[in-house]
Amino acid sequence: MIERAFALLGAFDADHRSLPLADLARRSGLPRSSALRLARALVDVGALERLADGRFVVGLRLLEIASLAPRGHGLRAVAMPYLEDLFHVTRQHVLLAVRDEGEALLVERLSARDASPVRYRIGGRLPFTSTGVGLVLLAEAPPQVQEDAIAAFLPDDGGDDIHSPADLRRALAEIRRGGYAYARQSSPWPMSTVAAPVRGPSGVVAAVSVVAPSPGFTTSSYIPAVQAVARAISRQLAA
Repeated sequence: MIERAFALLGAFDADHRSLPLADLARRSGLPRSSALRLARALVDVGALERLADGRFVVGLRLLEIASLAPRGHGLRAVAMPYLEDLFHVTRQHVLLAVRDEGEALLVERLSARDASPVRYRIGGRLPFTSTGVGLVLLAEAPPQVQEDAIAAFLPDDGGDDIHSPADLRRALAEIRRGGYAYARQSSPWPMSTVAAPVRGPSGVVAAVSVVAPSPGFTTSSYIPAVQAVARAISRQLAA
């Protein structure tokens, strides 16, 4: 029952925020009759809501429960003052992400109105090997997670400087030595990022980054700022 409920909830994404029953059943892989019974049960407990036109949307009860997640809103609450400082200094995209299995999960994003186009939404997943926060989280992940990512790496999975499993392995080692990640991507538009790890009592719990257009991007300006914010969040978590 729990697996089916999560299959139903997993049918929603950024491009499908409201779904009629037929699409809900198709995207979840459940029979229409089962999807309807389960959807009604989720509506009863507030996990789903049903609109006047019969479409289903995610319910506020899930937001209420998710706000208690220590690696989500709890981390965000601690980090937000420092992320805001970094945002006001850079006026670009400021990201905070955590590792969830084999991907990075975006917990918070601050973006200036005139910043570059947005690629990732809060609650969305970011690839390990082509994002700054992803590279930091992968570099600090358990060895088996790293080896799995290296073994599965394809030439198009990385940024402009990572084209092979050997490149990825070398980049992860450099991130651990230097305490930050720097990555560039020319597609779909030229972007650069600097990211640094956020440490808790048990090790790295998150990564923070600045993402900005490559033209005019200077690592000498962004690296100290991002590392300082990551250290400040780490100290607050330790306290």
